Amino acid sequence: MERESEQLPQTQPTDTFEVKEPRNHVFSKVSEIARSTVETYRSKPASHWLLLALFGGFMLTAFPASSLLSRLYYNNGGQSKWILSWAAVAGWPLTAILLIPTYIFTKSRPTPLSLKLAAWYILLGFLSAVDNLMYAWAYAYLPASTASLLAASSLIFSALFGYLLVKNKINLSSVNAIVIITTGVVIIALDSKSDRYPGITNKQYILGFVWDILGSALHGLIFALSELVFIKILGRRSFHVVLEQQVMVSFAAFIFTSIGMLINDDFTGMKVEARSFKHGEVAYALVIAWSAVTFQLGVLGGTGVLFLASTVLAGVLNAVRVPITAIAAVIWFHDPMSGFKNLSLVVTVWGFGSYIVGHSSSNKVS
Repeated sequence: MERESEQLPQTQPTDTFEVKEPRNHVFSKVSEIARSTVETYRSKPASHWLLLALFGGFMLTAFPASSLLSRLYYNNGGQSKWILSWAAVAGWPLTAILLIPTYIFTKSRPTPLSLKLAAWYILLGFLSAVDNLMYAWAYAYLPASTASLLAASSLIFSALFGYLLVKNKINLSSVNAIVIITTGVVIIALDSKSDRYPGITNKQYILGFVWDILGSALHGLIFALSELVFIKILGRRSFHVVLEQQVMVSFAAFIFTSIGMLINDDFTGMKVEARSFKHGEVAYALVIAWSAVTFQLGVLGGTGVLFLASTVLAGVLNAVRVPITAIAAVIWFHDPMSGFKNLSLVVTVWGFGSYIVGHSSSNKVS
């Protein structure tokens, strides 16, 4: 009896330890994350976080606004795909203006423009012009919410072209994300009958669907080629070099698109469209002007986030802007939002999350 009473106190601490261990483990994880967050915040000056918040805000507002303005252009009487794709790159001087204070504050000089680098800028500009034209065709026939969901497939092509051209690694999470996002695209295709504006034929809807996927594929190729230029030719990453590339590529795309506008006589067509635009010539001019501004601000925001943070954060913001665009299109344009499209939205965000988590984990290991 005495031995049993002696042994009893020995078993109680063991039971108590087993119960409290998971709770202590959770608390330690939470404190570790909090400590890591504070250390990360203190490792950078306040100006860094202000700029990061500013560029992130550009991504979350300018890109959805650009998509909605594209749909607004068509809804109010716009017809030309060339005009809409021209408006996307017509705002290139905005980024060029930002280069001047960047050179002054960073005490840097413009990157020498070699023949090889100029050839790459011309190639990327041509591909960007074609890409913008593809998206203009897509928005002519698809609801803005559907077009934004399909454009999320660019992550698939970015991963594939990054693997083929830049030798970026593809892990299991990347493959999982590719499969999930592809499933989301298939879900939209299955629901094509209930997801279209009045007057859009089956042929036009399929055409818009195909152009959106092809535009996403080309967007992924442009992203991989841009990274290849940084690695093979520029050999360094700094903010003014990133801005220079954006300016030169946008300028080249502007030249190619302007040539297309001249051949198609769309500069004259702009005057005709403005007169027949639903809310008048001033509204037409505002739609074109804000399309130019928002697109450039969105690209600038993505560039800034990539430079100041990482591709993971850019992926997070890119995933967040997809539902923002879809919900805004439902509110403002009354886009059809069936159960299939809601499911596709959830699946697409899930695919982005899978890619981000896997990419973040691989970065920690490396």
